[in-house]
Amino acid sequence: MIRAICLSLVLAAPVLAEDAARVITLGGSVTEIAVALGAQDRLVARDTTSNFPESIRALPDVGYIRALSPENILALDPDLIVAEGDAGPPEAVEVLKAAGIPFVLAPEATDPGGVAAKITAIAEALDLPGAALASEVQAGLDVAAGRAATVVTPKRVLFILSLQGGGVMAGGEGTEAEGIIHLAGGINAATGFRGYKPMTDEAVLAAQPDVILMMDREGDLSIAESDVMAQPALSQTPAAKTGAIVRMDGMLLLGFGPRTPQAALALHAALYGSGS
Repeated sequence: MIRAICLSLVLAAPVLAEDAARVITLGGSVTEIAVALGAQDRLVARDTTSNFPESIRALPDVGYIRALSPENILALDPDLIVAEGDAGPPEAVEVLKAAGIPFVLAPEATDPGGVAAKITAIAEALDLPGAALASEVQAGLDVAAGRAATVVTPKRVLFILSLQGGGVMAGGEGTEAEGIIHLAGGINAATGFRGYKPMTDEAVLAAQPDVILMMDREGDLSIAESDVMAQPALSQTPAAKTGAIVRMDGMLLLGFGPRTPQAALALHAALYGSGS
């Protein structure tokens, strides 16, 4: 019998899993929420983006959230799979849903309003109380929003996902990047498009960012200050000219989970100073 269960923002039916002793979480914020709810002892694997808390890294890594291998996951004999909304590829997700194991697709969150819904859905999937955690995180989000509301002159922030091929891949409207920028009291400088997409040099120049925001990465995906200055359009922006480049841990910055209040306050301090 196929017991595939899907939760979404539109339909979030409760999934009781009181007997699920072997749980696999796919997605950094899903794993963080599961741990914060007290379910770490039930987790038997995680995906590559699940790297917080540090203790979770001891679990087997089943691969990147958007490039899952059903075979690797099913080989661990899970009783329940809880995944981020952007888990993929679609054919891999379909295999997992059809495998006779409860599969919960948690609602995505790209702004503060979605965090509580995500916590509630994951708590229901794990058959654990989630109201206290949701309330605690919401209180932190309210503090961050209050801090943002004190900003008199918001800074224009351009989130750069990558500079591969010399082009600027930026976070536009409706992205987690825009959500955290707003929560920190900034303005998203990338407008006129949704999602993470390339920007033309003309669009970058027109954006006039005061600050460039990036994930703190290593290896081939890292972006050095010299890379920013070597990009013709970026080098001419106010942010590049003043050296206003901010780097933060990617999952902390974009996860929209229990640490989002911390991320918003840290970004606010980076934009306006710790005394603001």
